Amino acid sequence: MTVDREEIAGVVLAAGAGTRLRPLTLERPKAMCPVGNRPLVDRALDRVAPHVGSVAVNSHGSQPMLVSHLEGRVHVSVEEGERLGTAGALGRLAGWIGGRHVLVHNADSFLDSDLDELLDGWTGEHPRLLVRHEDGPSDFGTARFLGASLLPARLVSLMPDAPAGLYRLVWEPAFLDGTLELVEARGTSIDCGTAADYLRANLHVSGGASVVADDAVVAGSITRCVVWPGARVEADEALVDAIRTPLVTVSGAVPA
Repeated sequence: MTVDREEIAGVVLAAGAGTRLRPLTLERPKAMCPVGNRPLVDRALDRVAPHVGSVAVNSHGSQPMLVSHLEGRVHVSVEEGERLGTAGALGRLAGWIGGRHVLVHNADSFLDSDLDELLDGWTGEHPRLLVRHEDGPSDFGTARFLGASLLPARLVSLMPDAPAGLYRLVWEPAFLDGTLELVEARGTSIDCGTAADYLRANLHVSGGASVVADDAVVAGSITRCVVWPGARVEADEALVDAIRTPLVTVSGAVPA
């Protein structure tokens, strides 16, 4: 029998340091980086919320912007010191999860799927991942993980309140014993871990046009760019395939 939404807790993982996306993540947490002028974390919450009884977001003490943004909207778990990782985050949230199954969504995974394909027919017996099959070896055979997964309550209850990852504790063992369920995504998926992919997600949302924040000032020329809140493009500038923030300009061009 398919699991009812009230039996599922939603957890958006947003505590990562975002090292691959620096220097952008020196200005704001990766989960707060806007795609189509909306923070990635909000897009993840929109996808998770319709399928679960309630939602939590894990964050880190070094991310006050994220914590403030989420205050009063969802349950927020703030990690201090060493980051707990994907499994440790669930262990820390054990009391809030309260014995439910969990729908986990990485905040930096851009998906235009509504996640129906991930939830359809899930019985709660085995872990399930949203994937895309690719040519050649990938995360699980030929399947590349897209940042959204379902975890049975019996496995969630085993997660430690200490640094640990879901790959080693749950997904790899299940894949090896043949119980890991893999569901092909129907829509576009982009891991916003690099500047090039972050720019690509924005251009996907905009249909290829530059994305400019409401309070940004663009006096010069921009082509396929993202201009953050509070940023300026001066009259003598011509930016192409770039991300402009109040402090830096980062190339989002795909390396040749």
